Amino acid sequence: MSTAISLDATFDPATGRPPVALIAGPTASGKSDCAVALAQELERRGQDRKLRAIVLNADASQVYADLAVLSARPSTEDMGGIEHRLFGTWDGAQACSAADWAGAARAEIAQIHAEGAVPILVGGTGLYIRTLLDGIAPVPPIDPVVREEVRSLPVSEAYAALSAEDPERAARLAPADGARVARALEVVRSTGHGLAHWQARCEGGIGGQVSLHAAILLPERTALYQRCDLRFARMVERGAVDEVHALMARKLDPDLPVMRAIGVPELRALIGGEITLEAAVARGAQATRNYAKRQFTWLRHQPPADWPRIAYDDFSTNAIRDTLFHKFGLT
Repeated sequence: MSTAISLDATFDPATGRPPVALIAGPTASGKSDCAVALAQELERRGQDRKLRAIVLNADASQVYADLAVLSARPSTEDMGGIEHRLFGTWDGAQACSAADWAGAARAEIAQIHAEGAVPILVGGTGLYIRTLLDGIAPVPPIDPVVREEVRSLPVSEAYAALSAEDPERAARLAPADGARVARALEVVRSTGHGLAHWQARCEGGIGGQVSLHAAILLPERTALYQRCDLRFARMVERGAVDEVHALMARKLDPDLPVMRAIGVPELRALIGGEITLEAAVARGAQATRNYAKRQFTWLRHQPPADWPRIAYDDFSTNAIRDTLFHKFGLT
């Protein structure tokens, strides 16, 4: 991974490839503000050549047009004069898979480079980021009969079966992780090969085609969780309940990702009279903290070791920005 970002948007002299910046972090970590600050600094330094920097969304909730409030999508003011893309691009009626997003992101990055600009990816959805950079495993379509049989098994039975049929994958999964256990089991039963076989053949990734400048934000956890609580309460104040009302009026499939996004089930329960506002806010805040914890764990351990990790407890943009700029060779 290259360190200093080249101000030549189409060519990094260190690698001979066009640059892509990536700022990853858990929800409420301040990464969106940092992406804007980085874009503004790049444009300031390249103003003699009218350099542009464009922020690209890599968050699985912010892709949906229906979730402006609950996904904390940047407002015009938040964007700070920097162009943003892939925010609110998908209608909630259409699920956006990691492959769907990665395909759109690849196209946007190529277009941004063609425009002579620098793309800055920002988000905390690890699967999106990994799919874009490493590609996607070419797993053949799963036999519907196999899928139905596997999905009907209790998770304990599915895990026991996976341990016998693909012990390598089973050893890497939590026994109670129903979705991943079922996926691994249906793959080995339907294709005759475990997921590792297919993942070794990943295709379509751009990691080897760009000069990547990545940084991971890892704030102090107690402070982060406090921000998660405050963030959800403010979302409710800013119209999240009305947003979920409008979503419910569309009568979408409840299994769609947009209907399972953090805050939606909790506020649906409120609207349906099942719980009080106080309980909905408490549950939504807890769900946000749980999500932040999962993101934090993934970002701490899964990305390459040479991606700089930035630890902090001061959430002011200026404080994080100074360290970020240093990591990106902009000091």
